Amino acid sequence: MTEIAYSDIGGTYEAALAKSREIESGIASHPKQFRMLTGDRPTGRLHIGHYFGSLQNRVRLQNLGVPVMILIADYQVLTDHDAYDQIRENTKQLVIDYLAAGIKPSSDVIIYPHSYVPECNQLMLPFLTLVSNAELMRNPTVKEEIQSAGLNSVNAGMYTYPVHQACDILFCKANVVPVGKDQLPHLEITRTIARRFNERYAQKQPVFPEPYALLSKTPDIKGLDGSQKMSKSRGNAIMLSASEDETAALIKKAKTDAERTITYEPLRRPEVANLLMLVSLCTGAAPETIAAQIGDGGGGALKALLTEALNAALRPLRAERKRLEKDDAYIRQVLLDGIQAARDIASQTLEEVRSAMNMGI
Repeated sequence: MTEIAYSDIGGTYEAALAKSREIESGIASHPKQFRMLTGDRPTGRLHIGHYFGSLQNRVRLQNLGVPVMILIADYQVLTDHDAYDQIRENTKQLVIDYLAAGIKPSSDVIIYPHSYVPECNQLMLPFLTLVSNAELMRNPTVKEEIQSAGLNSVNAGMYTYPVHQACDILFCKANVVPVGKDQLPHLEITRTIARRFNERYAQKQPVFPEPYALLSKTPDIKGLDGSQKMSKSRGNAIMLSASEDETAALIKKAKTDAERTITYEPLRRPEVANLLMLVSLCTGAAPETIAAQIGDGGGGALKALLTEALNAALRPLRAERKRLEKDDAYIRQVLLDGIQAARDIASQTLEEVRSAMNMGI
């Protein structure tokens, strides 16, 4: 993989956004010069927020020819969830969601759980020596995750989570990571670790690229309550695996407001605006246009339209999901192939790291 020569972008969101646009332009003309690392924690099945927020973009980049590493972050479930007994099933369901959404495993598209790539996890020790406790403690993303999980006692794994994430990104020398604005502090720690490793151990021949954020173009998708992030635990999500009848029932309970005429006003009418945005994501029509078409049909007409549009958009995915759920052997083989490919990459990187640190035998 050819390393991209990036200029320093500073620490502002605006600078990260400008760099993200530059990367998009580069992907369009030279997709093989990039490697993208993305993934999910296996805490449950994926919902429509994941689909519109990340899955569709992964498929788009895959189809453009970008090499894609899709991480199932099973170790990271242990930091703030008591769901270890469900990790195996959740991992299977994640793979089914990926494949049904259009991800196509190949030599350039690799799906793997990081607990099965010990060479990647061996980077954790040298990487921990490159950051201070204070840097980890003041990470705003970690603080927010601790707060949202409602943890009274925080294990050390939560604080070192950004370093483990750096291992996941750097072992495969990913130079692009799709993230939202709230994940930029995590990625900055990865960039810091890459830079410090190269400065300390590999000045003549840098080992790691400094990865950059590919910021999502998808608007912020709220749950059916219109106020919080979509989440299964909050009861405000529609799962990709839901039936059409289940989808209709959930949308029927979605929050709107008392005004009869439907308008797209995200600040004044966030619940209505969120449902309009979901229809827009399904159909490609502008939310303002959809609102004008509904007019004084009220919340009932909006919910009926969303039900029809969402079920139509997800029908092919759901049919493929049902087929894949019957093929355990294929799902297992996808993971085994991905693990082997990831380990091959990780072994090469680990050898480079050992050599740089004068630990070769």
